[in-house]
Amino acid sequence: MTFPGGTSVSRLTVYTGACADGLEGGTPHLHTASTEAYVVIGGRGTLQTLDVNGLRETELGPGSTVWFTPGTIHRAVNRGGLEVVVVMSNAGLPEAGDAVMTFPPEIVADAERYREAATLPVSGSDVVRAAVERRRELAVDGFLRLAGGGPEALRRFYDSAVALVRPKAAGWREIWESTVAEQARRTAEILDALERGDGAHLRDSALMESPPQERWGMCGDLRVHDVADPVVHTPR
Repeated sequence: MTFPGGTSVSRLTVYTGACADGLEGGTPHLHTASTEAYVVIGGRGTLQTLDVNGLRETELGPGSTVWFTPGTIHRAVNRGGLEVVVVMSNAGLPEAGDAVMTFPPEIVADAERYREAATLPVSGSDVVRAAVERRRELAVDGFLRLAGGGPEALRRFYDSAVALVRPKAAGWREIWESTVAEQARRTAEILDALERGDGAHLRDSALMESPPQERWGMCGDLRVHDVADPVVHTPR
């Protein structure tokens, strides 16, 4: 039983440390298939977004709730202790490579160079931290180029992003079928049963829990939750 609606949830502490443009924050990127939501629970910051309508900045503070659809390039800017609960649609797809970082165009257009730039070392906290910062700087460089490059630069980036993820799309469909689509089918079955006056599904109720796991993220330090294999406290 996945998290409600086939979504995923994590807690994000947005990175500090200034980038080349003087701003602190995360690695700019977009999602090719999933919508992402921020619910701010602490601190202050700004969400920079870039799409076909241009560059926009949205102030973030405790209680702010924003979400952005596939194709929206986003960058979380930390202006003091920014902490966010992140809710992602299509649980499993972001983890399978749904996100594309805004590296410079010559890297995004080359699958092997993109993979090398995006992949982090597997061990050594200092080594990983340095790699995270290099990856972020590279994406900020590309983001700034996109912001000043006009619609044609963004179109080329979109084309490159699609080319990068296209080989993965068939596998993503399998993930989607077993999570989001399965949740929708299950809800339809329940509604059909309720219309018949059948409440048998209520006897299959369960309590589940997913302890947090710490992970390096694109935008900050993550505490993620395994929504595919939770701990079931009330087994059926």
